[in-house]
Amino acid sequence: MQQILVTLGIVLLILDLLWPWLSQLPFGRLPGDIHIERENFSFHFPLMTGLVISVVLTLIMWWLRK
Repeated sequence: MQQILVTLGIVLLILDLLWPWLSQLPFGRLPGDIHIERENFSFHFPLMTGLVISVVLTLIMWWLRK
């Protein structure tokens, strides 16, 4: 459990350091993401982004267990 927490902390630190470049990626603005803007109301549901992240994480976990 300690090793998982340390690894997760290191990964979060790396993501934090890379955030200026990662924020330029199109995730959250992919075709298929639902974004509704009305007067005094804004709704964003990243459907396609969630699917892409899920597939990538599934492939990574599958590869690591192999």
